Amino acid sequence: MKFTLSWLKDHLETDASLAEIVERLTAIGLEVEHVDDKAGLKPFVIAKVLTAVQHPDADRLRVLTVDTGDGKPPVQVVCGAPNARAGLIGAFAAPGTYVPGIDVTLSVGKIRGVESHGMMCSERELEISDEHNGIIDLPEDAPVGTSFAAYAHLDDPVIEINLTPNRPDATSVYGIARDLAASGLGRLKTPGVEAIPGKGETPVKVTIEAPELCPGFALRLVKGVKNGPSPKWLQQRLIAIGLRPISALVDITNYVTFDRGRPLHVFDAAKVAGNLVVRRARDGEKVMALDGREYTLTPEMCVIADDNGVESIAGIMGGEHSGCDENTTDVLIESALWDPMATARTGRTLGIITDARYRFERGVDPEFMLPGVELATRLVLDFCGGEPTATEIAGYAGHKPMIVSFPLSEVKRLTGIEVPRAQSLDILTRLGFEPQGSGDVVKVTVPSWRPDIDGKADLVEEVMRIHGVDNILAQPLTSHDAVNGKILTTLQVRTRAAKRALAVRGMMEAVTWSFIPAKHAELFGGGQTALKLANPIAADMSDMRPSLLPGLIAAAQRNADKGIGDVALFEVSGTYEGDLPDQQRRVAAGVRRGTARLDGSGRSWAGNSGPVGVFDAKADAIAALEACGAPVDRLQIEPGGPAWYHPGRSGTIKLGPKTVLGTFGEFHPKTLEALDVSGPICGFEVYVDAVPEPKAKPTRTKPRLDLSPFQAVKRDFAFVVDKSVEAGTLVRAALAADKKLVTGVSVFDVFEGASLGEAKKSIAIEVSIQPVEKTLTDEDFEALAKRIVENVNKQTGGVLRA
Repeated sequence: MKFTLSWLKDHLETDASLAEIVERLTAIGLEVEHVDDKAGLKPFVIAKVLTAVQHPDADRLRVLTVDTGDGKPPVQVVCGAPNARAGLIGAFAAPGTYVPGIDVTLSVGKIRGVESHGMMCSERELEISDEHNGIIDLPEDAPVGTSFAAYAHLDDPVIEINLTPNRPDATSVYGIARDLAASGLGRLKTPGVEAIPGKGETPVKVTIEAPELCPGFALRLVKGVKNGPSPKWLQQRLIAIGLRPISALVDITNYVTFDRGRPLHVFDAAKVAGNLVVRRARDGEKVMALDGREYTLTPEMCVIADDNGVESIAGIMGGEHSGCDENTTDVLIESALWDPMATARTGRTLGIITDARYRFERGVDPEFMLPGVELATRLVLDFCGGEPTATEIAGYAGHKPMIVSFPLSEVKRLTGIEVPRAQSLDILTRLGFEPQGSGDVVKVTVPSWRPDIDGKADLVEEVMRIHGVDNILAQPLTSHDAVNGKILTTLQVRTRAAKRALAVRGMMEAVTWSFIPAKHAELFGGGQTALKLANPIAADMSDMRPSLLPGLIAAAQRNADKGIGDVALFEVSGTYEGDLPDQQRRVAAGVRRGTARLDGSGRSWAGNSGPVGVFDAKADAIAALEACGAPVDRLQIEPGGPAWYHPGRSGTIKLGPKTVLGTFGEFHPKTLEALDVSGPICGFEVYVDAVPEPKAKPTRTKPRLDLSPFQAVKRDFAFVVDKSVEAGTLVRAALAADKKLVTGVSVFDVFEGASLGEAKKSIAIEVSIQPVEKTLTDEDFEALAKRIVENVNKQTGGVLRA
């Protein structure tokens, strides 16, 4: 929400400075995001052209001598404007000035051989308007040498606030002024809206066929208008907040939208056929909107139609056919009430974001529907002339105010602020509420412009924000004599541990959407049981994800599309298999793409690392489970996994015959094709919430007596075995060779090739040896190596690779 300081002071009588206003806005909950003090226009000064002669080498250029009013000799400026002449007074930019309209910082330069020491500017170059047919031409009494911005009232600061969705009353400058006045920063001075008498009835009647979507509709005809440009002050205000002036009639609707939070629409009465009907759109019905785009409508959407068809998408945007232009002589002014939920759904479905939708979907003041027409009528008469008819009102039954029972003691209970009873009631009264009662519990009538107030907690918030959050005193934390007990839940501890473990393995954490396309959900186990959204924010975000993998795979592909093909991503978050609590799981998942491997030994024998594969995914999954406290020494790996994995290059991790802790593998080519993803890519998912709770340990920690003082050693072996031999069997055989000295065995390479023989493969392992009683000699190592080779040969048939 943007507004200028002078605009605010139209409604608020105050001596407060800009800094004080900004500070108070944030203090009362209207957080200021940005203040543009218009410093960019300060360098431009009013200057007078003394002489203007033809450029010696260009037909369309003139050489000017310009008096800038600084007491120094006139400067020479080369200008191509057709209206450049001696005696003209305009806006001058000296060398070093940044000109926003052309995005250039001026310097002294030569134009066709003639030096130019600055620039006489047009309105478009200063971003005042789109006018660029000539340079700015000011009246003869314009003070030369003074600030052009100050003279033209362009130095008005622009304030932008960030509104929360529950504050529809602050979507207007008047509403913001009302809040500031209630906080004590001035007095609200806006008079009530004067009723404009009309002559005769409005010839166009309104019928409401969908009262659940339109609880009220006001319409008025103004005949004999002249729709030219709006006044300069109005154009400047609209430009300041980022709107483009179009014509007086359209600018009036935009002005009232921001000034009073009351969106309006104007129809060219000559283009409306018959009467107006507010109804649901017919399926497939189309309308060409004011933005020049054609929209296809559905019966869930509300429209305003005449005998020719749809003329406006209710509460969002008018139709191009009945829009006002310079030929409009009779105008219909519409002020209506639209259902917030229906407006929001229609806007999201059609992808239309407008200032009207922004306000209607939050809720507008129903009691200002008729005053909104009166205010717009007054502005139309002032700017365009004409004669109004009486206002046609349909459907509006009046506003029934909410009454909230408010115990004043709730302020102290919920906020810790001791606010006297009289002060609490005074704050509510200044905000427009009507408290009644003499005891602790009072009845508070909620004003029509505050649809967000629903209970006593909301009233506490109103008292607190005006009284001042900064009045809450800082309180020291209570000191405990003993160590605090466990704060985080088991799931929170595991989530953090899994994230650390995967990050240590070189993976980058990603945060992906919980919403995915229906076809992706079906690929990853959603199917008929997929949890679908009733009101998705986009068509390709219709289902809650049954797996983290679709989002991670898509993220990896986006990186690859940008030239980063070797990427490793992980996420620890929730998946949704249904709408019941036990169907929502905490999952740690990750993908690796390209050559983003983490070799167990920290090296690659081939120089450049090979493509990722099933064992990389398996190592990641085991690491995540180990971090979550799973007993990795008792885990069972079964070949194969879900359908989205390659059947021969995937596995399932179990603890016992029934408990599935995770899956891993390379992805099926059909899965990658359906996701439009390329490259070698593998992944895993482990179920953090499926890891059993560890058994309770003694509270007293016992010292470890098994730590060895001797240096550990690692030795590598490569065995040629039959293709049917599993790597896990070979690892267990190596571990069993000497359970006292061999502390760990890991696979770091699997190779298949013609040089090994048919149906053979090579498995390379790294054996960790930890001496316990003495430093091992070469003879000891040779004996241990012999036992490892013999044990592997005995259990797998493998022979040491030459």
